[in-house]
Amino acid sequence: QVMENARFFRAEMISHGFEILPGEHPIVPVMFGDEHVAVAVAKALFDRGIYAVAFSYPVVPLGRARIRIQLSASHSEDEIRECVDAFVQARALVIG
Repeated sequence: QVMENARFFRAEMISHGFEILPGEHPIVPVMFGDEHVAVAVAKALFDRGIYAVAFSYPVVPLGRARIRIQLSASHSEDEIRECVDAFVQARALVIG
């Protein structure tokens, strides 16, 4: 179930134009590049009830800032859709 949830989240995020690093694991990196954007999006997600942490240099390569989302088997499809919607709203707030 955890792998199906990760695949579903990845597909939904890609369909909304997010850059997702390829992979088959339940930790999904959502790429933003700019660390200030990633931090602002993470804050906007938190304001929408989604706990997400932005990672930037030196944890990841310079210019490759990201937010990592970890899916679990207990996440429902509705919860995953809510998370994707929160990402869409946060991105619109931060970068238009």
